[in-house]
Amino acid sequence: MADQENLLLKKCSNGFPVAELTNAFVSFLFAASAPVAIILSAGAKGGLSQSDIASWIFAAFAINGVLTIAMSAIYRQPLAFFWTIPGTVLVASALQHLTFPEVIGAYFVTAALILALGLTGSVKIVMDRIPLPIVMGMVAGVFLGFGLDWIRSFGSDPWLTAAMTITFFVLSAFPSIQKRFPPMIGVLIAGVATLMIAGKTPSIEGITLATAFARPQLYTPVFSWPAAFELVLPLAITVVAVYTPQGVSLLRSAGHEPPVNAITNACGIFSALAACFGCVSTCLTGPSSAILASSEDKGRHWIAGICLGILAILFGVFSPLVTRALLATPRAFVASLAGLALLRILQSAFQTSFKQKFSLGALVAFLVTLGAPPLFGIGAPFWGIVFGLATSVALERSDFRDSPPGPGR
Repeated sequence: MADQENLLLKKCSNGFPVAELTNAFVSFLFAASAPVAIILSAGAKGGLSQSDIASWIFAAFAINGVLTIAMSAIYRQPLAFFWTIPGTVLVASALQHLTFPEVIGAYFVTAALILALGLTGSVKIVMDRIPLPIVMGMVAGVFLGFGLDWIRSFGSDPWLTAAMTITFFVLSAFPSIQKRFPPMIGVLIAGVATLMIAGKTPSIEGITLATAFARPQLYTPVFSWPAAFELVLPLAITVVAVYTPQGVSLLRSAGHEPPVNAITNACGIFSALAACFGCVSTCLTGPSSAILASSEDKGRHWIAGICLGILAILFGVFSPLVTRALLATPRAFVASLAGLALLRILQSAFQTSFKQKFSLGALVAFLVTLGAPPLFGIGAPFWGIVFGLATSVALERSDFRDSPPGPGR
């Protein structure tokens, strides 16, 4: 009798996806904390209204949640889709001199380009043509501002920033803890606790059950050459040459065989859908996919993808409540959350840019992106890639001959 009960308990344990649900929740918290802070920071810098930001967050989670569920179920793999964080940072810069409808127009052109690359199987060709160090030099130039905002927060709110920063470095110092408790979740908890102790907890007065639900806005795009030149190529690169190779590599290391062309096609189609509501381009996410694929049973990883998609949809539906709460927090909270979240990415961008080949072109891309004003109405990130490539073509020709093809170039 006891043996039968133990066997029944084992079957129930195997049937209920405890590990998969846990991984999905951790992956969701990772996406719903610091990356959302980056959207808020980008929207605030770009002068977007609260309703614009809420619509952006709705699409970022709800629409990409649907894609995550569909792709995970079809291919029985943990395929997590959200939005490109470097693209969000690029948009923050572009909104300084472009209108939001112009930016959305660039989203649609980017979606068409990504879809064309997927349908023609040309993703690998694009990866081969633009050296990754130069792209990452541009990314480092854009991300640096968020890192500096975090440092400046020590002056405006030292106790809050110090609590969040100390938590990040303490948790990051113990790899065994990181696997079960991501440092950014600890940073979020530390920040909220500090706000509560200081009596600065954000108020959500005025939010009712009706107004807590998302009311996504449909936008009419405006197509302009300055927006297209500034945003389309960098956004497409972050999707097909940065995020897709990263996510595919992480999934392959977990024993999966992700469908690269289908992933690219899906990113193109859903980037267009998300753009209708003001959201930046869709991409396969490496960190979230890696968390979903961290449990022992590879055959059940796709269940974690389904759970993540459901959580993302629910979060998107209640985006006004989340947006109101986060916008009511002190600026140092959002700046610290975003800066600490991007710290490792900024480190990786510098390492990729200046490790070996194309380092001079990467340096020029970094400096131009960091310091150049808009030229002919086109922002610095585009010119960073242009001048970085020109520098490498002129002075680093041997690097093109010696570099192997592929995203590691």
